[in-house]
Amino acid sequence: MNKPSIYGLTIEQLTAWLAERGHKKFRATAVWESLYRKRITDFDRMEEVHPTCVDLLKEHFVIGTMEEHVKQESVDGTVKFLFRLSDGNLIETVLMRHKFGLSVCVTTQVGCNIGCSFCASGLLAKSRDLTAAEIVEQIANVQLHLDAAGKGERVSHIVVMGIGEPFDNYKHMSDFIRIVKDHKGLAIGARHITVSTSGLAGKIREFADGDLGVNLAVSLHAPNNELRTRIMKINKAIPIEKLMDAIDYYLEKTRRRMTMEYILLKDVNDGTEQALELAELMKPRKGLVNVNLIPYNPVDEHSQYQRSEQDSIRAFYDVMKKQGISVSVRLEHGADIDAACGQLRSKQMKAAN
Repeated sequence: MNKPSIYGLTIEQLTAWLAERGHKKFRATAVWESLYRKRITDFDRMEEVHPTCVDLLKEHFVIGTMEEHVKQESVDGTVKFLFRLSDGNLIETVLMRHKFGLSVCVTTQVGCNIGCSFCASGLLAKSRDLTAAEIVEQIANVQLHLDAAGKGERVSHIVVMGIGEPFDNYKHMSDFIRIVKDHKGLAIGARHITVSTSGLAGKIREFADGDLGVNLAVSLHAPNNELRTRIMKINKAIPIEKLMDAIDYYLEKTRRRMTMEYILLKDVNDGTEQALELAELMKPRKGLVNVNLIPYNPVDEHSQYQRSEQDSIRAFYDVMKKQGISVSVRLEHGADIDAACGQLRSKQMKAAN
């Protein structure tokens, strides 16, 4: 049986596990700091940890479980990693450069079952959830990439928006967030972490009731049920009314601003009529919701969708602004590489077959 990765333990779980085996709390702290502050990837190099503790960890755990398969670097500084997991599956992770810092987009599942009709991630059905350790290791590997460059840079922001539906892997996603937030480790602030969902209403309520304290983004992509069902099959099970009820619960419970993601598809959902309808939907939530307009990255397998014209994007934005809705247009990253989420993985798997 393969040993589990130590990256999957929260500091509380590591402390409890060591305590059960006779080790005091300070040793758990030393292990934690070795992993996340010193970025040590070999138990034998944990010089600050007692040898008996090191031997115990080596007996029960490993540190890394994935390897870099492909790395694409864009002229804008975006880096897309394709990692091979221990079972041979491939996942994507993306490093993006912003004025406010370095952001990493992580994957939570191998494949995706949500089946949005425009998305490259859903081209390959979900085969399994990632463990918390596999999600954490994506951040650890990107940080090691930055360390190797020798510029003293660190990951400052995380978006859980890669392949898969994070709320369909809620337990592992939650443990991942607790691990990367811990102030003795990577210490990534809660307000610098955003989780995106396609709209699992029950999980949005659970998220609101939890204590994670991170940001929420919801993929809406259409202002009415007819259009959203055509674009996103999840809308059949969770129509907009049910989704908005869950969002209102979240807003009331947390009093925290959230983001509504809206991908612009040429002549599908990018007209003035849809902009006005979306504005009406957002008005009761004014001040608590920002609409993030996303220019579409075309995918060969979804040739029915095209990127909206710049004039259409600008006009949509202007309508929202005039209606008093907080709105932004997402800056693009990695346009000269396989920019769409899941695109690189899909291409690599096709090539292998």
